[in-house]
Order: sequence, then structure tokens, then C-alpha cells
Amino acid sequence: MKIGVISDIHIDSNKKAIPAGSTFAKTLAKQLHQKDVDLLLLAGDISSDYHLSQSFMDKLKEETTCRVLFIPGNHDFWSRKNGEEDTKKIYDFFKQQPESILEKPYIINDKWAVVGNSGWYDYGYADDEQYTKEDFDRMKYRIGAWNDKYYVHWGKENQEVAQWMLDKIEEDMEKIGDRNVILMTHIATHPQFVVPLPSRTYDYFNAFLGSSSYEWLYQKYPIKYSIMGHVHFRKTLRDEERTYISACLGNKKHWRRKDIETEIARTMVTFEID
Repeated sequence: MKIGVISDIHIDSNKKAIPAGSTFAKTLAKQLHQKDVDLLLLAGDISSDYHLSQSFMDKLKEETTCRVLFIPGNHDFWSRKNGEEDTKKIYDFFKQQPESILEKPYIINDKWAVVGNSGWYDYGYADDEQYTKEDFDRMKYRIGAWNDKYYVHWGKENQEVAQWMLDKIEEDMEKIGDRNVILMTHIATHPQFVVPLPSRTYDYFNAFLGSSSYEWLYQKYPIKYSIMGHVHFRKTLRDEERTYISACLGNKKHWRRKDIETEIARTMVTFEID
């Protein structure tokens, strides 16, 4: 089986990059066909509106025979146009969708399964000597704010949400037996996938890129591939135990080429399992 990985496609902010007469779903489906992908893992941030993100998933299914699995990113939980003030309701909405693996691990075969959840921020990758928990809870410091402050409403502190999502991942791990695991999160779960410190900006804002407490999963479970997004850079790292992949399309202003088909092809990472 050939598996493709991509995240952070941001179809709303990148819509002007789509050629006339085409759609984002058609463009991605074309690349899936050309790369002969059997299963696509989409690690969040389809758009900045949860209805638009799900509409894209529905359209993508019409354009491809490739199986698609998805976990929402932080932007997918936004609801600026729809006025939803309870983010847990949006989480539950995505949980009901057939492509979502929120609390629904996907069994590929007797050897492999996909487990995933969005993940949230435990502040573990930021400089906790320079800043306090209260500083991070404000999600706003000097040069600006982290926009989830305004558009995501869990009704809990970020660290509580991070632990809740980690607990859900562990519950799902127990459902799949002794299969090898492909773990998919939106946030970074490895220190090599956040901004190296010290950094004038990210000493603070690394707090919202990932969760260091999720590293425990690698010690406890047979995770062979770890899929991440969120950070808007592309990186693959291999060690003796597993392969870590961040395949973020990101915003078009950061692309080397303005041709979206070329950029999707450059971004998508593929690998094969038996």
C-alpha cells in the first residue's frame, strides 16, 4: 500500500493559486492519481472554517478513489463565519465524519493501524524560564497574539485540552492490538519539529507549536511513522525506531514556485507499507 501525507493546505488563503476552471479538490486529486496513492493522510488545517473544511473533504471524495483519513488542525476548529462559540461541538462534528480518525483508529490490515488526534498545546517547547504559565495562557505577548485566542473556545485551559487529547490517543492505542502504528497529529510532537531556541519570537510562540508531553507515546507504543503538521515547514527525520514527517503546504507566499500543482507535488511525502 502506498500512503501519501500532506497538511496545512489552507484552501481559503491559497484559493487564488488554483488555475481557472479547476478546484483545490481536483488539483489535489490529480496529484494523488499521478503518485498512485492508495491512502492519503491529511494532518489538518484544510481551511479556517470547519464547514468549509468538511465541504472540501466531501468534494475530494468525489474526485478520487484514494481513501482519505483526516484529523482537524487548529484552523479547522475556527468558526468566524458560522458564529459557533463551543469548539467541543466542532470537535464532535468532525468526530462524526467518515474520514475523521478522532477517537476512531483506522485498521489497515493485520500489521498496521492509523491512530490520531489533533493534539493541543502544553507549552513544553517554549522557554519556561523566561515566561510563566500565565504568560502562555494569555496567548498574547509583545509582538502579537496567537489567533486561537480569538477563534477557539474550549472552555478549558490549553494544557487541559492537550492532556485530554493525549488521553484520547492512548485510549485509541489500546484498541488496535499489537499492530504497528502510524500516528497522526496536527501539532508537533518532537523537538526537531519546532523552532530551535533561543529565538526572539519563538522563545514565546513555540508554546503553541506542539506538546512535549506527547513524546511519551514514542516510548510506550510501536509507532513506526509519526505524521505532523502545523509548523508550515517540510521535514522528514528518521531514527532507528521510526520516521517523522511534516509535509505542510503552507501559505503560497512561502512557496518556491507559484504553480500549485508543482508545490503540492513537492510537498506530499509518500511511503509504502505491506
